[in-house]
Amino acid sequence: QVQLMESGGGLVQAGGSLRLSCAASGSIFRIPSMGWYRQAPGKQRELVASIFSDGRTNYADFVKDRFTISRDSAKNTVYLQMNSLKPEDTAVYLCNVVSYRTMLSTRTDSWGQGTQVTVSS
Repeated sequence: QVQLMESGGGLVQAGGSLRLSCAASGSIFRIPSMGWYRQAPGKQRELVASIFSDGRTNYADFVKDRFTISRDSAKNTVYLQMNSLKPEDTAVYLCNVVSYRTMLSTRTDSWGQGTQVTVSS
């Protein structure tokens, strides 16, 4: 099994910054991708950003030029630096990790418990 430990959420004023972290531990051979999703009340979960083992990144249009995703492969940790936050960024942010337990095992999708980000106007 894979465990994810998230941290870094909180309350911030519009225009402020927050940094989220998510550390993966457990039965991990390799991690092809790590990412962040968010879910606001009454809305569907949506992808915020993802990063792959080769360094490629993918961002939702609504966070481009404001958020930056990065990873420390040695620590199996992914970060999300969020700048110029807006009230509409308010949501629960969830970490997602795709991993393989061994070279021949099937993929495992793991989710963090979520961390609340609230942006006041």
